[in-house]
Amino acid sequence: MKEENEETLKARNDACDFAVDVGLYSNVFLALLKTAVGIVGHSAALLADGINSTSDFVYYVAVKIFVRLSRMPPDDEHPYGHSQFETIAALVVGAFIITTGVAIFWESADRGWHLYSGTAEAAAISIYALWTALFTIALKIGLAVKTRRIGETTRNPVVAALAKDHVNDIMASSAAALGIVLALLGYTWVDPLAGAVVALFILKTGVGILRESAMELMDTVPGKELDAEIRAALAGVAGIKAVEEVHAHRFGPHFIVNLKFCVDGSLPVSDGDRIATLAEKTLYEKFHHIRKVYTHYHPEKRS
Repeated sequence: MKEENEETLKARNDACDFAVDVGLYSNVFLALLKTAVGIVGHSAALLADGINSTSDFVYYVAVKIFVRLSRMPPDDEHPYGHSQFETIAALVVGAFIITTGVAIFWESADRGWHLYSGTAEAAAISIYALWTALFTIALKIGLAVKTRRIGETTRNPVVAALAKDHVNDIMASSAAALGIVLALLGYTWVDPLAGAVVALFILKTGVGILRESAMELMDTVPGKELDAEIRAALAGVAGIKAVEEVHAHRFGPHFIVNLKFCVDGSLPVSDGDRIATLAEKTLYEKFHHIRKVYTHYHPEKRS
């Protein structure tokens, strides 16, 4: 098993912690700000967006706790470490986000219908609701860019997911801002409907988290991109005639890889072992997120 050197691992963990902490504190601030302005400014869309930020806050707290737990060293019962803590947390949070989205959608759509049908009256929306939505968009753009860069640098799926969540927040706040603008122009029934649109973004995020986490727990084989990258890396290993199978499954931020390849049938077993060791070393050096490589080789088939 290849162990990442302590300096590289610390730098990766520090970058991940920075992305989580900045997102966590930002969402606390935005949740309080948007919820307060949404209530005082009579904006259902902004209030829904504030509840979205509250959901994000809960998600970040879970991520922060489980990221810490996932860094516990391997033991006899968990030889690959405890990285699956992140996946379990994501499943729980994904379910919570979906529940929140359903509740917001129902309330916003119901209020919008009553306003549209004339069975309820809308209070005047404050201009501060619009400024708050625009401020949120600007802040989230900055967070999305920074978090995406960290995710690409560390190749950490958790940070990459947080970057996607920031992008979802940008779209949700944009929908809220549009609803507020139309409400200020007199179309008051559009504001709660914009809240329903925000709820759809929340639902989309929750379903995506559940889907990705379930696929990970079920050991779903990663996409063709990783398969192609591994095959390309092994193409330069002397002695490998053909790579027959590449099976990899995610384990938290890492991958466990199983390889099957062909070697010259006339080679002694010791040479086959040397080639297998070289293949493992090549993958460890090229892919820092690969935790363990299992190799199986057999003689090349002669036609």
